[in-house]
Amino acid sequence: MISEVHGQLSVQPQQHYAIITAEFNGLITARLTDGAVEALLRHGATEKQITKISVPGSFEIPTVAGRLAKSGKFTAVICLGCIIRGQTAHFDHVAQQAARGIAEIGPATGIPTIFGIITADTVEQAMDRAGLKMGNAGWNAACAAMEMAGVMQQLPPAENV
Repeated sequence: MISEVHGQLSVQPQQHYAIITAEFNGLITARLTDGAVEALLRHGATEKQITKISVPGSFEIPTVAGRLAKSGKFTAVICLGCIIRGQTAHFDHVAQQAARGIAEIGPATGIPTIFGIITADTVEQAMDRAGLKMGNAGWNAACAAMEMAGVMQQLPPAENV
């Protein structure tokens, strides 16, 4: 018989979630945060199980996410931001470093660290992904965090792997 592991869209009483939000492009990132909080609350979280942290921009998210993941206080860390392409290479540098930094945290700590940063060519594209036309990327990131928390709970401890 094949063994299967699936995460659930639910928050357990012992779980705690961190939401890190970049303040840059705040009109958009505020919508992402609202979506993430709403998703967690609708799936069983209480306000005491959610911690929101603001950072200046998406580039700063990995530093805080790493600290939170290593703290042992959080079941998952949700990283939210918005990087909009401009006329310089700044977009590429910030997007690459934010993605790289966030991607390294989960494997290093065993704590699901979810990439919920919108990278868009225009403000309109970003707004669409923040809830206008294409769902809310913050909501989606929170759902991924819940599912990953459930998967990780079912896996053997890292020292046994």
